[in-house]
Amino acid sequence: MWGGGPKLAGWVAGAVLAAGGGPAAAQAPAVPPAAPPVARPAASPAGQRGEDAPAVRQQLFEAARLVNRFKDSEALAVYQDVLKTNPAHYLALWQAAVLSVKIGARYSDETRKTAYFNAAARYADRALALRPEGGESNYAAALALFSQAGLYRSGSRMAAFRDLRSYVFLAVAHRPDLPEAWQLRGRWQYRVGHYNVLERIYSKIFLGGVPPGGSVDSALHSLETAIRLDSSRVSFYYDLARMYRYQGRPQSAVALLRKAVRLPTFTGEDLSINRLCEQLLPAVERTAAHRARQQARPQRRPGGAAAGAPPPAPAP
Repeated sequence: MWGGGPKLAGWVAGAVLAAGGGPAAAQAPAVPPAAPPVARPAASPAGQRGEDAPAVRQQLFEAARLVNRFKDSEALAVYQDVLKTNPAHYLALWQAAVLSVKIGARYSDETRKTAYFNAAARYADRALALRPEGGESNYAAALALFSQAGLYRSGSRMAAFRDLRSYVFLAVAHRPDLPEAWQLRGRWQYRVGHYNVLERIYSKIFLGGVPPGGSVDSALHSLETAIRLDSSRVSFYYDLARMYRYQGRPQSAVALLRKAVRLPTFTGEDLSINRLCEQLLPAVERTAAHRARQQARPQRRPGGAAAGAPPPAPAP
């Protein structure tokens, strides 16, 4: 559900090609469950586009090719090889973070999830050290922290949502063309906008208040923007359709779900979300039909006359 899609992988491949990279032989090394902790590298020009050695450019191209073929574990292994050569390679760091989240999310075992999500956070932390205001590094950091938050207890989860704010807004500010960043910001905005009374009290007492910027309207706008940027991602439609449904807009939800179920599926995640859309659609269609009948039903005036009906003729 999370991570880069074709648009993101295409951007990576384009960046490598712009730097003079070319295809390399396919590699499929084993992938460890999590990368070991590495000290933050000092910010330096190393690893910037146009400065990579030819062998590194070939590795980056190969990793992008593997991502486009949905071979995430193999792609992660290639980025890890790049980082062995250059631990301060920005593109390899944030891509390794995104891929670690994608792979970890597939496990039902919480231990493995945690290992991958923690590895993603370390990669993202190193990318942020290189470019604190980079759109990609902030997206990677937000994605890792959002994923970790799902494994936390209530208090720690809310602290994570407080810390997420700067990442999700900086990601969109510096990479407004990245639909995944808009989706993540929309999810954050919707969740914070729906804090219950206890969550708001806890935030006020222990966390300095509810993080600003979360609301239903802003969440809807963020998801709508994600779809405008990339209309092929079924997870965008599913997220937005559920928001519309919970906000009493079943007709809008139906329109999105009908589009979603017709989208092609390329991965197991796509297929899973597509099936969720198929399961949700009949219930939302029934709600939309019921709403339409209610709106079409003539209103009754006091005394039983339908609204808009001519007044009764006077008695002779």
